[in-house]
Amino acid sequence: MATTNDRKAVSRLLELIGLTLMRYGIVLILFWIGLMKFTPYEANAIKPLVEHSPFMSWMYRVISVQGVSNLIGVIEVATAVLMALRSWFPIASVVGSGMAVVTCLLTLSFLFSTPGWEPTLGFPALSVVPGQFLLKDILLLGGAVWSLGESLRAVKGVRHSDRELQRIR
Repeated sequence: MATTNDRKAVSRLLELIGLTLMRYGIVLILFWIGLMKFTPYEANAIKPLVEHSPFMSWMYRVISVQGVSNLIGVIEVATAVLMALRSWFPIASVVGSGMAVVTCLLTLSFLFSTPGWEPTLGFPALSVVPGQFLLKDILLLGGAVWSLGESLRAVKGVRHSDRELQRIR
């Protein structure tokens, strides 16, 4: 029979694994998608999203379709690398996590600026593009916000006790 201490140890281990997967899952997603931005396929795929964005559409007046995609790719890859440095340079992870929060917010804004609601289903259902594939960014945003807070705590050297964390939750 498992003791309370055993359950606490398993609980802490699972939380650590989950949080590690959360941070480095976001790193992998941003890194991979960022690298994809350097391909003509991805540059053309994001064009309808970016050109409808009130925050980003101006870029096409200044830079080519591939140039805009490359710029976004550089930002996403840099964000991923900075987040991944958490163990060695927590302040880098603070910057990267903040960049990830902004990236997710910009991406989620496409839900409101790009045509994508599917009226024929009788429910405000999201079309596959842009809607359904953008919803994952809500989870990524949550993970980026968590990573930002955790990284800030690591920079400041602040540790929360289990009791404090319970009170916060």
